[in-house]
Amino acid sequence: MTEKIKFGTDGWRAIIADQFTFENVERVAYAVGTYIKKEYGLTDEASAKAKPILIGYDTRFLADKFAERAGQILVSMGLSAKMTERDVPTPCIAFAAQNETTCGALQLTASHNPPEYCGIKYIPHFGGPATNDTTNEIAKHLNDLPKDYEFSHAKIERFDPMPVYLDALRRLVDIKKLGTAKIRVGYDALFSTSRGYLDTLIREAKLPLSVLHDFRDPLFGGGMPEPKPEFLKELIALVKQEKLDVGLATDGDADRFAIIDENGTYLSPNQLLCLLTRHLFKNRGMKGAIVRTVGTTHLLDKMAKLYGLEVIETPVGFKYIGEQMRLKDILIGGEESGGVSVKGHIPEKDGILANLLVLEMMEFEKKPLSKIWQDLVIEVGSDFVAKRADMHLTASTQKALMEHLKNTPPEMIAGEKVVNVGRSDGLKLYLDDFTFVLIRPSGTEPILRVSYEAPDSARMERVMADFKKQAETILKDLNAPATTGAASH
Repeated sequence: MTEKIKFGTDGWRAIIADQFTFENVERVAYAVGTYIKKEYGLTDEASAKAKPILIGYDTRFLADKFAERAGQILVSMGLSAKMTERDVPTPCIAFAAQNETTCGALQLTASHNPPEYCGIKYIPHFGGPATNDTTNEIAKHLNDLPKDYEFSHAKIERFDPMPVYLDALRRLVDIKKLGTAKIRVGYDALFSTSRGYLDTLIREAKLPLSVLHDFRDPLFGGGMPEPKPEFLKELIALVKQEKLDVGLATDGDADRFAIIDENGTYLSPNQLLCLLTRHLFKNRGMKGAIVRTVGTTHLLDKMAKLYGLEVIETPVGFKYIGEQMRLKDILIGGEESGGVSVKGHIPEKDGILANLLVLEMMEFEKKPLSKIWQDLVIEVGSDFVAKRADMHLTASTQKALMEHLKNTPPEMIAGEKVVNVGRSDGLKLYLDDFTFVLIRPSGTEPILRVSYEAPDSARMERVMADFKKQAETILKDLNAPATTGAASH
């Protein structure tokens, strides 16, 4: 029986040797090859050679071998393929796909997922995530690979996308100016693809640098390549022990980032989006719209009002942000899960650039990070509290609860009237412009994600407790009890 391959918000991911096998990588590569032949008009050898497809991979077990097999399939189809010399950040291969004349890139990565996972994503020639119409078209060809297909086992041509990408970052961030601040930096590579990239530019700026985990380990030190507090304990300890000014980290394929302030405090992606928006507008004098996902902080909306900027809300997934960045004049695009990109760069999230922009902000402000955040809160006149509570449900129960909530959304939560209901992605219940409850099915797990935001903790706790109570009552009526768990974000 052929395994089902499903493209999610950012490609297809599965467990290695379970569903993520050489056979299924061949199927995906053949489907992508079929799509790009038609989409890019590659009708002969000359046209195929003029528009190669680039192939990259992360530090996971067998990722390089899967990448080479994908390349062999593509070459056997009469296409031209070039593969990176070493594991590569997703933003780097995305930049190369945009910068050169290509028909896009394949990146073998499972991003921040556990070490047993691998994944594959197609990046079109514009250097951003493929949109749904593209992945749907590719999916039509997943069963087209002929049985016992004979493919070339020849070594795929190699190339190095690092130099051109680093030059692009030097144009976006003044590396020489960074060195004047003498910011003491800690960097946790988390065994990821950003090693040799981010640290190279920090050293070029002549900033004092302490580094952790800057080597390949497919098991990620027994943890996950996810830049969240539970996986950044060593970096937090390093910042405190060495009295550093900042700690930087990226996820497995370097498209997400994390920041630890001088006190060892983790700054959330929502906070960092606000800080970078302020930096670009206030210190760099840049303008443009702010594009954020449906679950991202509405403090950005308050800032946009203060700065006279437009806010565009998208469904969850950076592909929606990337699409807006290609269509409109966007200052910054970001999501609450740690992805961000800015005007003048690729329409793809870039954790390496984001980290450098934080250093640049610190150089401009000449203040500790915690003080810069306090300044922002005072300027905007508001702070925010954001939390998420997952409801662990079977697929059928999840569907039943969502249908009930969509058909009859709550009119009141914690004694407050629901003043608006958003339906662009899941269900978003507004108590005012800056207080909301967002309910979304995971799509990949038996989990209903419930996100909350409010201006203060007390209001947040009241809203969370009452919505949980209402949801449990509905589930009881549906005869489907839930196990719930809350997590701060």
